[in-house]
Amino acid sequence: MSSLHALTIERPDHAATPDRASHLDQVPQVADRLAQHFATTAALRDAEGGCPKAQRDELRASGLLALSIPVELGGLDGSWRDVLDVVRQFARVDSSIAHLYAFHHLMLATVTLYGQPEQWRPWLAHTARHDWFWGNALNPRDQRARCSPASGGWLLSGPKSFCSGALDSEMLVVSGECEGQLMVAAVPTSRSGIHIRQDWDNMGQRQTDSGSVQFDRLRIEDGEVLREPGPLSTPRSCLRSLVSQLILVNIYVGIAQGAFEAARRYTREEARPWPGAGVERMADDPYVLAHFGDFHVGLDGAVLLADRAGMGLVAALERGEALTSEERGQLAIHIATAKVAAARSGLDLCNRLFEVTGARSTHAALGLDRYWRNLRTHTLHDPIDHKVRELGLWALQGRLPEPGFYA
Repeated sequence: MSSLHALTIERPDHAATPDRASHLDQVPQVADRLAQHFATTAALRDAEGGCPKAQRDELRASGLLALSIPVELGGLDGSWRDVLDVVRQFARVDSSIAHLYAFHHLMLATVTLYGQPEQWRPWLAHTARHDWFWGNALNPRDQRARCSPASGGWLLSGPKSFCSGALDSEMLVVSGECEGQLMVAAVPTSRSGIHIRQDWDNMGQRQTDSGSVQFDRLRIEDGEVLREPGPLSTPRSCLRSLVSQLILVNIYVGIAQGAFEAARRYTREEARPWPGAGVERMADDPYVLAHFGDFHVGLDGAVLLADRAGMGLVAALERGEALTSEERGQLAIHIATAKVAAARSGLDLCNRLFEVTGARSTHAALGLDRYWRNLRTHTLHDPIDHKVRELGLWALQGRLPEPGFYA
């Protein structure tokens, strides 16, 4: 068993400050303050890439890393609707920070859905008390990391790609192929045998620390393995993949909302009307008005579908072990519907926003292109075409999606 299991669970002793949420009702104010601050440097940091260390530390100091942790473990006792509201708010101004924050809470959901209370209760209590950041090295599609039995535990060796948030984390959820099966475990990031590579250099989501991790005979204690109930073993454990998908939905929606507000502000305050339009303001051009009407319809629909799915996730989690496969499948349909709508409407908006802002809006310092780059990068996480096929099978044949790591 991990040595963490023996530690006493205590309430955090953080001093209450205006900049730190110590109760759930303080979360909106703290999140809004952070979002405004992130916005001031978002375009510059997006261009530079690299690890947003200062912003990660601000999240640590804010208390928001404990939002999804139960109050009896020192957390804020927020629901997943509360978490997703913050994710969407951050994504409007900085989708990389939203990604890191969301995946932190996804890792907390992973250990609670895949593991036993005697495992995750100490981990969550320490996260709340010490502002731990959790990173991801799970990626079930990358099967190069292999584990082998060792005395009282396992040894993991090999690379793992797309490890969002692994850099500058205190805890890491890892996976490896073990005797033909996927093994998932939670380990301290500082443990010997973990080598985090700063090799993330993509066109979008440039500050998500989503590079690779190399494992070199990483020791995993038997009590750190999440085997009961384990991945995809019960309808409740299968909610983990739906949490992941709904996180993506809300990042998409947040990016689109941010792009809409940026385009709206620029069009009203900076853009110059085309001489042939016969209007004094760009905001009076009938073609521009038509574009904004389209943006509104697409974005409003995506928001409503995302909110419906969010309420469904909260209800499914409240069902606990009583959740049925049918109920889980219906939620998967709602989330897939929201994801397709958010991806399509968001990409359309982020692409067409330049048609309402004009040539001057392509100035590099404005960074308006980052909305499309970030959303385009994120929407390739898993193919939208396959989501549409799942929805077609449901709509025409009444077949619910088969549970998996992406469905």
